[in-house]
Amino acid sequence: MFRSARQMKFSFAEPSSDISRSNREPSFRQQGSDATFSHWCRKLVRNLGLIDLEKRVAVEWNPRMRSCAGRAFWPSGLIHLNPELSNISESEIKRTLLHELAHLIAYERNPYRAIKSHGLEWQRACKDLGIPDERATHELALPTRSLKRRWKYECPKCGKAFERVRRYKGAVACYECCLKTTGGVFDPIYQLVESPLI
Repeated sequence: MFRSARQMKFSFAEPSSDISRSNREPSFRQQGSDATFSHWCRKLVRNLGLIDLEKRVAVEWNPRMRSCAGRAFWPSGLIHLNPELSNISESEIKRTLLHELAHLIAYERNPYRAIKSHGLEWQRACKDLGIPDERATHELALPTRSLKRRWKYECPKCGKAFERVRRYKGAVACYECCLKTTGGVFDPIYQLVESPLI
């Protein structure tokens, strides 16, 4: 029901070294588009026969990222990388890039299906990119951020409660209760009760 800041763990083989960071500026200056990485990703996608995705793939450095190493956006084909990766190692940049590219490939191959982020489709894409033992999380030394949770939500039936930083904008029900009784369809009987945290 909510996401928490947590460390993630990656573990995969070193990809081929077609991309060199030796002529790049230090990470504190890295932001915006990265033509070298974008070209490399397009080449990998083309080799897998995903011509439509090849036209859209682009890599950018996002200085607003903190604890997250990378993020992929489908169907736009955009990959964001955390500039702090440059302070860790070149291999971590490549690993993160392949991890995120696998997300784009998985969704591109299954555009009309609801798939799990790190499910079988993603695992197949990882294997195709040469990282068959890839994990969903990493243990990189990236800065974390803690936000104060201001809202508490509780199910009136089962009593499960959780806290959130932001308020829900609309009516939200307990998913577990709805899943048991209505197959996951919203039922106002299970609408979460909101209360502010002091």
